Amino acid sequence: MKFIYIRHGEPLYDPDSLTELGKKQAEEVAEYLAIKGVDQIFSSTSNRAIQTALPTANRLNKDITYLDFANEKHVWNNLTLSTPTGKVWLFQSKKIIDLFYTREITNLGMNWYEHPEFSNLSFKAEIIKLQNESNHFFKSLGYEYLGNGKYKVLKDNFDRVVMFAHQGFGYAFLSLLLNIPYPYFCTRFELGHAEITLIDFKNEEGYSYPKVVSLSNKINF
Repeated sequence: MKFIYIRHGEPLYDPDSLTELGKKQAEEVAEYLAIKGVDQIFSSTSNRAIQTALPTANRLNKDITYLDFANEKHVWNNLTLSTPTGKVWLFQSKKIIDLFYTREITNLGMNWYEHPEFSNLSFKAEIIKLQNESNHFFKSLGYEYLGNGKYKVLKDNFDRVVMFAHQGFGYAFLSLLLNIPYPYFCTRFELGHAEITLIDFKNEEGYSYPKVVSLSNKINF
């Protein structure tokens, strides 16, 4: 299976929609995916993600399956930091970024949320919830998560599966999929608007360790 992750096009957050540039980006993504071919289309239930997915669905005459767990509102509520000026993403806070680069966080690995700085916050519960939802999603596609980035292949396939979602959600979701601690992923990689991340679920004697083929690839026409 080839799994394709696409962040929505340039957004308007109020109301939740796309700018004119974002709509053009969505059309360019659809043109690209129509050439490559897509078997299944999934989207966050947020309007900006749906608007990005629709041109691809229309061009390929395929239905969209909506995933509420991929809606960014969940991680926005539970994977952000409250400041005097309002909530910010962890990867936007200089204080947290500096902490994420420390040896203390490195030593905690995937259990980074156990750091004393986060003991009274909702990060652990959100990551565990997202891991469970992610496991359910990939099992529905034929890949059962065994831990440590390893999946058992329940149903081998050569499908191209695309998910349209978000940056904030994507950092957490992809870090779990790839077994890369969230503090590493969100501070060292970029997920740009309407850019494509391709992950290969190659079958290795009945098991798969998903591997990144390309990350946040910009489509230009």
